[in-house]
Amino acid sequence: MIYAFGVELHLPFDEAVAQVQQAIQAEGLGVVSDVDVQSIIRNKLQEEIAPWRMLGACAPGLAKRVMEAEPEAAALLPCSVIVREIKPGLTGVTFMDPEPVLALTENPAVIAVAREAREIIERVRDRLSGQHPVNLM
Repeated sequence: MIYAFGVELHLPFDEAVAQVQQAIQAEGLGVVSDVDVQSIIRNKLQEEIAPWRMLGACAPGLAKRVMEAEPEAAALLPCSVIVREIKPGLTGVTFMDPEPVLALTENPAVIAVAREAREIIERVRDRLSGQHPVNLM
């Protein structure tokens, strides 16, 4: 995928969501939105899908730099993180890759921020996959 990357967690959905939120916060990001996609589909379409949440991850300092460099590029923020149940006990976590998304601006300052954001999000992924030791900033 050129616009996203992810990891699978051998955890029940609710535990995975909590771990994702903790990993996001441990890397200095905040969760600025939390959309319960499963509930929306149920309420709007009267259909059932597996548990599915969309979290908006944001680093306020990086977001501010994007807004200063190109105010319209703020429409491309925050970075989406999808947490979805693949099957009971197995949860997929997909991270939006900020580099191709923010490269739409062709603004070097915004692209530099995207590179930094990707590094942070990769560390979140690595924390979840157990490849990166817990290292609070």
